[in-house]
Amino acid sequence: MQEKKALKKETRTKTESMAARVALHPFLAGMHSAHLASLTDCAMASHFTPGQILLREGEMADRFYLIETGKIVLESGENVRKPVVIETIGAGDSLGWSWMFPPYVWHFTARAVESTDAIFFYGSKLREHCERDFSLGYALFKRMTPIIIRRLQAARDKLLAVYRGRISLEPLELDVLFMDPGTDTR
Repeated sequence: MQEKKALKKETRTKTESMAARVALHPFLAGMHSAHLASLTDCAMASHFTPGQILLREGEMADRFYLIETGKIVLESGENVRKPVVIETIGAGDSLGWSWMFPPYVWHFTARAVESTDAIFFYGSKLREHCERDFSLGYALFKRMTPIIIRRLQAARDKLLAVYRGRISLEPLELDVLFMDPGTDTR
C-alpha cells in the first residue's frame, strides 16, 4: 500500500513538473489551458550531448521539440562534404515543424553543439490531438508559421550569399557556424 502511494505521488510530481515546463515555454505563451493539458499528455524530457543528431535531413519527421537549454545548429546538404549551417537555435526556440505537413520528412539536419535539454513530443500523437481538437492544431500552426518563414528565409539568404560569393561552402569556417545568416559581410 505504501509503495502504491509513493509511486502515485512520484508519478503525479513528474506530471506536474512537466505541466509547468510545458506551460512556461515561450513557444506556448498564452496558449489555452486545455491545449497545454493535451500537450503535456504527450510530452517527455530529453537530453542531447554535443555532436548528437536530433533530426536528419530526408528522414521521417516524427517529433517536435521545445528547446529549454543549449544550442542546436540546423544544417542542410548532408550529402556534400561540409553541410551548410542555416540557423543556430537555443533556449526558448522550437524545433521540428515537418511533422505537421505531408510528406512528413525533415528538411534540415539538427545537431546539438552544446549540452541541450528539451521537451520532446511524438509528431503522430500531436497530429492525433490536433485532429480531435482543430483549435489546438490552429494554435500550433499559428505559432509555427513564423518559424517556418524565418527558417526558409535563412536558407534563401545562405544560398544567395554563396551565389554572390560572400561566403564559401568549402571549407566551412567555425565563425560561420554561429553567425546569424543575415550578418555575414564577406
